[in-house]
Amino acid sequence: MDFNDTPQEAAFRKEVRAWIDANAPKHLEAELKRASFGSSGLVSEDPIVAGKAWQKKKAEAGWACLHWPKEYGGGARTPIERVIWGQEEGAYAVLSGAFTIGHGMCGPTVMEWATEEQKQALLPPLASGEEIWCQLFSEPASGSDLAGLRTRAVKAEDGSGDWIVNGQKIWTSGAQNSDWGLLIARTDPDVPKHKGLTMFFLSMKTPGVKVVPIKQANGASGFNEVYFTDVRIPDAQRLGAVGDGWKVSLTTLMNERLSIGSGMSTGFPELFRFCLDAEIDGQPAVADSAVRSRLAQFAVRQSGLKYTGMRAISALSKGETPGPENSIGKLVAGATMQDLAMFALDLQGEAGVLWNDDSPQNGRFQAMLMRSPATRIEGGSDEILRNIIAERVLGLPGDIRVDKDVAFRDIPTSGKRE
Repeated sequence: MDFNDTPQEAAFRKEVRAWIDANAPKHLEAELKRASFGSSGLVSEDPIVAGKAWQKKKAEAGWACLHWPKEYGGGARTPIERVIWGQEEGAYAVLSGAFTIGHGMCGPTVMEWATEEQKQALLPPLASGEEIWCQLFSEPASGSDLAGLRTRAVKAEDGSGDWIVNGQKIWTSGAQNSDWGLLIARTDPDVPKHKGLTMFFLSMKTPGVKVVPIKQANGASGFNEVYFTDVRIPDAQRLGAVGDGWKVSLTTLMNERLSIGSGMSTGFPELFRFCLDAEIDGQPAVADSAVRSRLAQFAVRQSGLKYTGMRAISALSKGETPGPENSIGKLVAGATMQDLAMFALDLQGEAGVLWNDDSPQNGRFQAMLMRSPATRIEGGSDEILRNIIAERVLGLPGDIRVDKDVAFRDIPTSGKRE
């Protein structure tokens, strides 16, 4: 594969660079460059307000959601052009953080499963940053085992055809700022767990929806609990057939792992610069052979992630849907980020216990370490991703699943049965 720009790509890159140079909020650049995991770095402006303003400006100029069709608010560009945009947007991409789930996961699911009328109504406001979406999947008793969820949706008794939802979701990223959400719920407990699920979309302002932010170890509250108490959802807001929720969710999950894995920074460039500046026994840290050995290991992982991502881009350029192989990027990137942060803090010595503006790299590695456990869980835990890679990519025998053909209500639990 030739990674050099073609003449057409070089011209596109020049066009992108010129537009960003003329339109980017340069007064925020210094703050954005201090962004760390769990923080946009912004202190002078509200991150959501600044993000919406930047997204709106991009949308008005045709730079929003470059991979989406124009009729849905996108730019109808090629996957390679999307990559070039990402490379040139640089630090300003941090402003789009609130839209990652909507643009990378919910949007593609709506695009594949909603009616044309729904697509026309929902997707343009999402692309332009007018509305934010979240993904209502994980639950307290069924995190990585998504199909074990217990949130119930039953038909209303008034004959309206509406659904009444009761239950709880947890670890819902960005729910406190979201206008809409994708919700997967159990509609039939009398069939095996994967077959009794149905997917819906709903306004987060629907009566009965309560969002409770979770205070995280890093001080942020990006995750939330979401409670549903007699929430009424019209049947028209169902995606896919009743009982096909697992099939619909796979569209979301495959895009989720591609989005998380391809967009996740492991922090290697920052670590390399730190090793050039830090000292060990009066010498630059990079002069130490053990440090160079670890840097080489991280460089190899970083290179592998880059080219694995390129495979995904090549597949997208051929019109293919993201597949199970995209679990590789998310699995490796999450573990690498945690290992790298721990190594950086070891190099900092006693200073590694500090986390403030005086910390090396503005506390970036401290923030990475505190955020990395969540990174290795969200979008599928390491164990789930290894199973996916083993079974669906390498073709190895599947795990023994004793509940595979058992009705959900008959699956034993530590508490009361359904």
